[in-house]
Amino acid sequence: MERLSIELGERSYPILIGPGLLDSVPVLDEAVHARDVLVVTNDTVAPLYLERMLRGLAGRRVEHVALPDGERHKTLGTLERVLDALVEHRMNRDACIAALGGGVVGDIAGFAAACYQRGVDYVQVPTTLLAQVDSSVGGKTGVNHPGGKNLIGAFHQPRAVISDTDTLATLPPRELRAGLAEVIKAALVADPGFLDWIEANLEALLSLEPGAVARAIRRSCEIKAAIVAEDEREHGRRALLNLGHTFGHAIETAAGYGEWLHGEAVAAGLVMAADLSRRLGWIDAADLARVKSLLARAGLPVVAPPIGAGRALALMGLDKKVLAGRIRLVLLRRVGEGVVSGDYPADALEATLVAHFGEAA
Repeated sequence: MERLSIELGERSYPILIGPGLLDSVPVLDEAVHARDVLVVTNDTVAPLYLERMLRGLAGRRVEHVALPDGERHKTLGTLERVLDALVEHRMNRDACIAALGGGVVGDIAGFAAACYQRGVDYVQVPTTLLAQVDSSVGGKTGVNHPGGKNLIGAFHQPRAVISDTDTLATLPPRELRAGLAEVIKAALVADPGFLDWIEANLEALLSLEPGAVARAIRRSCEIKAAIVAEDEREHGRRALLNLGHTFGHAIETAAGYGEWLHGEAVAAGLVMAADLSRRLGWIDAADLARVKSLLARAGLPVVAPPIGAGRALALMGLDKKVLAGRIRLVLLRRVGEGVVSGDYPADALEATLVAHFGEAA
C-alpha cells in the first residue's frame, strides 16, 4: 500500500493506494471512526464490491443505498435519495458516509455529507480510474443542472481516500480510457517528465499492468494534492486542474449527460485547449500534434461533436471560472506547464470554437 497526504491543516487526510484495501479492517478502521455508516454505491458497483466492504466494516451499524448508475442521474433528485436514507436510518452528526463507486457516486455522496445536518464525515472509496486519479481527491462535491455541469455543490473534504486498485479489473475498457484522460491532463499542466513516462508506458496502462497503474495513480494524486494544498477552494492555482474541462463540460451538457463520458469530453477539451494555446503562440503545431496523438493512442476522442460555436460559448459562460463576465480558460504556456488566463483575443477563442464545434447553430 502506498500513502499520500492532502495537507490542509486540521482537514488533512490520507490517500491510500493499493490492492486489497476495500475489505481491509485496519485500513477501514483508520479511515472510518464512526459507529454508524451509510454506504452509498450504485446498481453496477454494489453486486461487485458491496459485500466485501460490508465485511470490512463489520462491528458497526452499516446501512446502504444503491443509486442508479450514470451521469444523467447526478441530480438533486438522486441526492435526495441519499438524504432520505440518512433520515430513514436515523443517522446523526457523528455518522459517516462511505462513497463506493466512481465519480458520480463520490460527488453525490460527498455533497450529501456536506449538506446533512450541516456536515458529516465521509470517505471516498473510488472504483474507477478517473475517480482514483482525480474526482475522489480535493473535496469538490456536487450535482449537475440541466443548464450546466456541477453547478450545484460544495467544498467538503473527505476523511480519507481509499483506492483499491483491484477494482479496476472489472472496469469496462471505455471507462478505463476515460480515466486516462485525467492522468494525461495532470501531466500536461504540471509535469512534462510524467507525460514522457505516459507516452512510453501507455500500453502497460491500457493492459492494467499493476506497477504502471499504481505509478500513474500516485503521480496524478501527488500533482493534485500539491495544487489543492495551495488553493483548496479554487481561488487561483487550483483551476489548473480544469485543463480541457470548460470545453468538455460544454460537450457533456450539450450532448446530454451520459452520452459522452466525462473523461471523453475532457479529452476533446484538451485538444481544444492545446489548439487555442497554439493560436496564441504558446505551443507549436508539433506540440498540438503530440497531445492529439497521445489521446488517440489511448482510444479517446479528439474530435468534438458539432454542437455549434454559439451554443458552446453560451454554455461555457456558465462555467465556474467565469469572473466579471470573462471566461477564464486553462491553457498551455508550454507542454507540462498550464496557465489560467482570461487575457486572450476573443477572435482566437472564436476560431477555436468554430474549428472544433462548427458554426453557430
